Amino acid sequence: MTATTPEQSPHIKIWWEDLAVGQVKDLGSLSPTADEIVAFARQFDPQPFHLDPEAAKASVFGGLCASGWHTCSLAMRLMVTNFLHESSSLGSPGLENIKWLKPVFPGDTLRLQHTITEKRVMGKRPDVGLVRTIWEMFNQHGDKVLHMEGYGMFRLRSPKK
Repeated sequence: MTATTPEQSPHIKIWWEDLAVGQVKDLGSLSPTADEIVAFARQFDPQPFHLDPEAAKASVFGGLCASGWHTCSLAMRLMVTNFLHESSSLGSPGLENIKWLKPVFPGDTLRLQHTITEKRVMGKRPDVGLVRTIWEMFNQHGDKVLHMEGYGMFRLRSPKK
């Protein structure tokens, strides 16, 4: 992989050096519809409470609700649209501590908050920095519906040689 400089990547506005421990970003909101919930479930998580409103009424959720994996995908959409697309992101080695804390129902308005908890330059890749974050998604009532933690990799604007 060849190094990318700020001059070579004018679309990048956020580099590793611009990210600070303690920084909190609101990454926007969206509202899944019943049709979107069913379409996702049909393809990826075909359980009755994600597919059929009548079956969902009899479930512990009391109504049609999004798959937890759909909720994670919605968070990722907000992350890319409102942060990663203008950053020097190089992907992620993975996420940890994924928790679906409350069900997501059709029409809920979900807001994503991103908090940086740690950052460091990779030992074997001095042009790449790791950033540990907490992702929290809240519904319109302020209830936390999703919690995830993990690392992202970002290119440095000015790597030390």
